[in-house]
Amino acid sequence: MLSPLFKPVDFSDCPGWRADRQIEAFRAFLRSAERVRERPYKSGSLGISFEALEPIFADSRETIVETNEAARSFFEKWFRPALIETTDAAPGFVTGFYEPEVIASPVRSAEFHVPFFRRPHDLVDVDESNRPDGFDPYFAFARQTPAGLVEYFDRAAIESGALDGQGLEIAYVASPVDAFFIHVQGAARLKMTDGRLRRITYAAKTGHRFTGIGKILLEGGEIAPDAMSMQSIRAWLAANPDKARVLMWNNRSYIFFREAGVEDETLGPIAAAKVPLSGGRSLAVDRLLHTFGTPFFIHSPELRAFGGEHFSRLMIAQDTGSAIVGPARGDLFAGSGDAAGEIAGGIRHNADFYALVPRALLPEADQ
Repeated sequence: MLSPLFKPVDFSDCPGWRADRQIEAFRAFLRSAERVRERPYKSGSLGISFEALEPIFADSRETIVETNEAARSFFEKWFRPALIETTDAAPGFVTGFYEPEVIASPVRSAEFHVPFFRRPHDLVDVDESNRPDGFDPYFAFARQTPAGLVEYFDRAAIESGALDGQGLEIAYVASPVDAFFIHVQGAARLKMTDGRLRRITYAAKTGHRFTGIGKILLEGGEIAPDAMSMQSIRAWLAANPDKARVLMWNNRSYIFFREAGVEDETLGPIAAAKVPLSGGRSLAVDRLLHTFGTPFFIHSPELRAFGGEHFSRLMIAQDTGSAIVGPARGDLFAGSGDAAGEIAGGIRHNADFYALVPRALLPEADQ
């Protein structure tokens, strides 16, 4: 059943709908449509099910769409927008993420000494079938020991050498701050010192809760609320090298990576929905509530990212994140590289979320 949080409206009620370039969103949507030939997405609990999206995915694979007008007609044919109204009447909120690009070395040196690790052999997935009694129900990973499963090493332990000597290193970068933000983003392009372009992307994590160091700096009065951004956090870390490591250790969550190819440099990494992300069109959502592949029209009049007067764009749900919690909470993928990082780092804005609901889920009177 469709959640009452969805309030059906008309496309004319979505500010900027007709000015958007929906062909870009259609291309992102089509990538998900191709992906689900192999395996369906899990349905979110708010009622936009994969089963309702499946015939739309199928039609997108058979429909020739080459213009904004054709893309707009496709979405209007199959969907009706619904404003998401939260139970606490709080506004929707968007942040931004991106794929960093950094110089890296395949071998350790005096300059390049901060490693990215592969998934360790003793890291075990945890669910209700093997969760030890009393083990924190949040943890989805644990460490296998002769005595059984225990909490995995956290960031401080790993950066102090807990995994050294196991041959898990993929590559090395020069800056621990760069490495930290790559952990936060979950992926990166590595410009190798030998001339190759490589990519690392999320493989697993220790299981600890994510702690945003920006919140710590806010609460400590180190950065003013109106100045908070990724750039201001980086500036504080650079100005306080003696305190930076301990601050970063407050985020106990630690990411393990796998190597991935860079087949198309215009696209981002393959994320949770198992498709490459599209800059300015892929959206990270709460995957427990929403179904991957769902289109969302995001309207944020105060957000000027991506060169527009205000942000009014059709996005496709293709990723998730531990900090993305709630029905009207999203993370906008800005693309790859430094320019995308400048965009993503400044996105912290209220926004209206219009979920595009398959018309088959709506009463006939509401279609």
